[in-house]
Amino acid sequence: MENFLEKMNSFVWGSGLIFILLFTGTIYTVKLRFIQFRIIPFLMKNAKKNLESNKGMSQWKTVCMSLGTAMGTGNITGVAAAVTLGGAGAIFWMWISALLGMALVYAENSLSVTYSTKECRGPMGYLKNGLGSPILAGVFAVMCLAASVGMGGMIQVSSLMDSVKSTSDVSSIPAAVIIFLMIFIVTSGGAKRIGSAAQALLPAASIIYAVMCVWVLICCRSRIPEAFRMIFAQALGYEQAASGGIGYAISIGIRRGIFSNEAGLGSSPVLHSAAESDSPYLQGMWSMFEVFFDTIICCTLTALVVICSFGDGSASGAFSAVIGDFSEILLSAVMAVFAFCTIIGWYYCGETAWSFLSGRSAGKGFSAFFSAFASLGAVISLNTIWIISDIFNGLMAFPNLLGLILLIKKVKKE
Repeated sequence: MENFLEKMNSFVWGSGLIFILLFTGTIYTVKLRFIQFRIIPFLMKNAKKNLESNKGMSQWKTVCMSLGTAMGTGNITGVAAAVTLGGAGAIFWMWISALLGMALVYAENSLSVTYSTKECRGPMGYLKNGLGSPILAGVFAVMCLAASVGMGGMIQVSSLMDSVKSTSDVSSIPAAVIIFLMIFIVTSGGAKRIGSAAQALLPAASIIYAVMCVWVLICCRSRIPEAFRMIFAQALGYEQAASGGIGYAISIGIRRGIFSNEAGLGSSPVLHSAAESDSPYLQGMWSMFEVFFDTIICCTLTALVVICSFGDGSASGAFSAVIGDFSEILLSAVMAVFAFCTIIGWYYCGETAWSFLSGRSAGKGFSAFFSAFASLGAVISLNTIWIISDIFNGLMAFPNLLGLILLIKKVKKE
């Protein structure tokens, strides 16, 4: 059974889906006139205003909530694995996937604002109200609900426990109870409490991680130019092209970029639908910032640390080689926070999908259900569940991308 699921997972996440994601991202890049390169001026003009907003569900809260679903252990351990498997050149292709993904998330969130209603949000909004297909909206909702409980809940709790156990001797059952209470307390408060929790946790963890990375890079500053030379040479060099290494680097880098920022999968517009802003442009630009921060900044920092430190190829080994054993505690704490932010962000995706499918608001009962299933990740083996969840996560992309392609003329440009 597990072999069948692995083959199905490979098929779902195969070259077909990767091509459609990149093709759609390229089309929107041209359609939106390379809007990705306007993100820096936009942030310089609008960041302060949104950071100062603290009433209701501000844009900054939804940014933190949405970024929390993307920022996970994959930004650290996943990037290190990409460098090990695909070489330094994989990072260049990760950047390419991020640039195209920025156009995708702009389109997703622009359409979401245009077509979402109180009862029908995110991709479900533009698939049902924009495309006129409640069936596709329902398919997306089912996939999103399944992915939220598995990939966003149980798998992330398992990752959280791995981080905690790496630096402490904690028992699984008491930890599962504590995790259940933490998730329930936050998620039972709805989008505003989830956004407030993400706003409090994610920036702090990101700053700590960035400081750790900068610390390593300062200590290894003489190796940084060589690291960039390796990234471009192994991504575009003649020797790699002749040996077939470029193709493998492209595959690893692009897949890791998509796994990291989730552009095109449909989770971002669900989360941004909680914001009080009704501007397609504002929603689209802030969603692009998430991809930019997640992949261009965070993943690049991780890659440079791994390449420059000459550790054992792992993220923890890279930090330990330069900072020392104390880095393991900090890294464990950061990864635990990233995992928790992913959990509560994915809860909102699941809650929104459940509300669409059931036709009624998801109250504390759904919060308790999600928290209970998620906390099981601390005590049971998840090999099969991981594969099934990954399949559902990939299947989210198909109705979402179909909607983006068919509604390309409807994307509002401001």
